[in-house]
Amino acid sequence: MIYSFLKVFLIIILAGTVTIVSAKDVSIYSPDKKVEVVFIIKDQQAFYKVRYNGKDVLLESKLGIIQRNADFSQGLSLTKTAAYSPVKLVTDNYTSINAKKSSISYRANELVIHLQNAENKKMDITFRVSNDGVGFRYFFPNPTKEKQLITKEVTTYHFPDTAKAWIQPLAAPKSGWEKTNPSYEENYFQNVDVGTASIIGHGWVYPAMFRSNNTWLLITEADLDSNFCGSRLNNDAGNTEYFVDYPTDIEVFTGKGSKPNSTSSWYSPWRIITIGSLKTVIESTLGTDLAKRPTKADYSFVKPGKASWSWINSKDNYIIFSEQKKYIDYAADMKWQYCLIDADWDIKIGYDSIKILADYAKQKNIDLLLWYNSSGDWNTVKYSPKSKLLTAEDRAKEFSRIQEMGIKGVKIDFFGGDGQSMIKYYHDILVDAAKYKLAVNFHGATLPRGWSRTYPHLVTTEAVKGFEMITFEQKAADEAANHCAMLPFTRNAFDPMDFTPMNLYKIQTRVKRKTTAAFELATSVLFLSGIQHFAESPEGMKHVPEFVKKFLRTIPNNWDDVKYITGFPGKEVVIARRKGTKWYVAGINGEGTLKTLNLDLAFVKNKQAQLLEDTDAQTLFTEKQITVASTGKTEITMKPNGGFVMVF
Repeated sequence: MIYSFLKVFLIIILAGTVTIVSAKDVSIYSPDKKVEVVFIIKDQQAFYKVRYNGKDVLLESKLGIIQRNADFSQGLSLTKTAAYSPVKLVTDNYTSINAKKSSISYRANELVIHLQNAENKKMDITFRVSNDGVGFRYFFPNPTKEKQLITKEVTTYHFPDTAKAWIQPLAAPKSGWEKTNPSYEENYFQNVDVGTASIIGHGWVYPAMFRSNNTWLLITEADLDSNFCGSRLNNDAGNTEYFVDYPTDIEVFTGKGSKPNSTSSWYSPWRIITIGSLKTVIESTLGTDLAKRPTKADYSFVKPGKASWSWINSKDNYIIFSEQKKYIDYAADMKWQYCLIDADWDIKIGYDSIKILADYAKQKNIDLLLWYNSSGDWNTVKYSPKSKLLTAEDRAKEFSRIQEMGIKGVKIDFFGGDGQSMIKYYHDILVDAAKYKLAVNFHGATLPRGWSRTYPHLVTTEAVKGFEMITFEQKAADEAANHCAMLPFTRNAFDPMDFTPMNLYKIQTRVKRKTTAAFELATSVLFLSGIQHFAESPEGMKHVPEFVKKFLRTIPNNWDDVKYITGFPGKEVVIARRKGTKWYVAGINGEGTLKTLNLDLAFVKNKQAQLLEDTDAQTLFTEKQITVASTGKTEITMKPNGGFVMVF
């Protein structure tokens, strides 16, 4: 043991990134020294805490795992031969076509802690500390190849009593319409005291945002493989220590299990805490930095783009040949790349006529996407095609058939929760879809947790209370501005999001839209999705000025860079995105009051921009040219529930 600590002491001298706090405490720092993680062994239990700029943002929090045949939550000690692996700088440079940046560089200091329990069984904990936060995960060697099953995780996030939370409750599994919950489709609790209990009683989904000691923290997970389940946060009422909770036993693929299991050596997902300012959260890529690198496949077929989609406007009764042909023509006129044909197409149109539509679309440089029901006994949804994807043989038959028809992607809906067997089903679909060069969009689904890096053809995932909910009920429309102003800070922070934004004229139901046209236009820039399905109809687009149509015909399909300008979760947000040499600055007002903002646009000072903003009429736009002052300061006024877009 003495030798191990001498070894660590030498690491401190060489690297300057680790400090021994006590005989069994060790600190590891980010490269810029602002983020500090303290690992602690106390009473044979493992803990950690986190500081930012010297202030505690997470108090002493628990670490550990309980397996069916081994307990790693107590009786722990550092291994005698090598308590800590040498600290090393981890770097990773990668590219993405559906993230906030196209070229991404990750740098973090890594420390691996080697532990054993009372039975001398081994567990490692790896910490990676970067300038924008912390990642940690567990590793279990399994030399005997016996089946290991995790029954409970004891990881916690312990906040000071003064912290606040912006968190979305998890819906009760198998509740809601046709037993389709949970689908991550609730509204957020905003600026509530930590320790507030969920009114639903099933915890909180990722990403979960907190403000502690004037520092923002965004908690999520990444690198969720097919051996593990998806997790969520939970807490007892009044308790500021949130714990990692696992799915219920009903969140499973037919006849399979919910808890993590493996017969080989394995890792848990990364537990991720983004730490810093709101600028840090908006510009961070930590959720994909810690995701697994792309699986071996040819992904040259993956093309980001924009899609027309009839169902959001005309619903179930118009999944018919003539309506889909109209939406193909609409996509072609708007210079978009895709058209999505939704549920029951196999019954109301048929495979043969879908092939005719695919050939027609190809002549207009439009690719078709088709909807599928994930099927199984986890819900009671009747929509079809159904029972087509449950086995590898089923998927090979169906995917090869539609590939031969010229179909370029699938939207798969109504999954059944976060159990390990259901997570494996997601992975199996993605692996098989890549073989047939099909882009994938998951709906009624779990948060993808960085999967879009591992599987670049996962172009988008719903996992959000999206625009379809606004078309269903006035209450959702009334809350839309506030809800949308939450999403860049939380749900859409790392993973592509199929919100299906941008209704510019009016909703084609009895629901009255409460956001302005410029607000809706701004979401086309603010919201990130590998394929962005727009909610406007051909009929509605006829009421839109030609300069807005021109904007929508030329808006980039993906982005090279991002800059946070200003905002506050649920109140307002202004973000700049770059493609090539062009900058797009978009903002929305999440509140029903007029707002004047003094924006710092120093990165485009002295440059001229096209400004698209609201007029006095809700459904109309105005266009003008502005020039950013040499100071970089620009004043912008947003109407209640309004917005704007600037193009430099």
